[in-house]
Amino acid sequence: MNEREFLRHTLATLAYRAAKATREAPDTFAGFRAAPGSRSAVEILAHMGDLLDWALSMANGAPEWKDSTPAAWPAERARFFAAAQRLDARLAAAEPIAAELASLFQGPIADALSHTGQIAMLRRLHGAPVRGESYNRAHIAIGLVSADQPPADPRYEFD
Repeated sequence: MNEREFLRHTLATLAYRAAKATREAPDTFAGFRAAPGSRSAVEILAHMGDLLDWALSMANGAPEWKDSTPAAWPAERARFFAAAQRLDARLAAAEPIAAELASLFQGPIADALSHTGQIAMLRRLHGAPVRGESYNRAHIAIGLVSADQPPADPRYEFD
């Protein structure tokens, strides 16, 4: 596996984990905060979409950061996965990537992975936990970055 394929696999891993952490969230979850002054769940999800938009702008050689005003949970979820699909398509294209692949990983993609963990933790604090999983056995594949992820194998999930 070359570096670009490995980065695409990392993006697919992010998509799998984010899909699991964000699907079937209770209606009240979007506004949930761990503490006063911390980001709400939907603010974190909007930030994750911003991160992937930034990664795409970096890959295209015109890095630009934009802070989005969070929309409703379903819209932010859709925006995140649309951004993942655009970034994956760009990484899959034959054209050169303008940014260092390591920078794309260590900046926006690693940050989005961290925030996915925050959303999973917030789900537990909110009383709607996401089941743990042996992720090394999950069906994660390069190019599979949509919200429609395969379900977890129940043999490898745990509470």
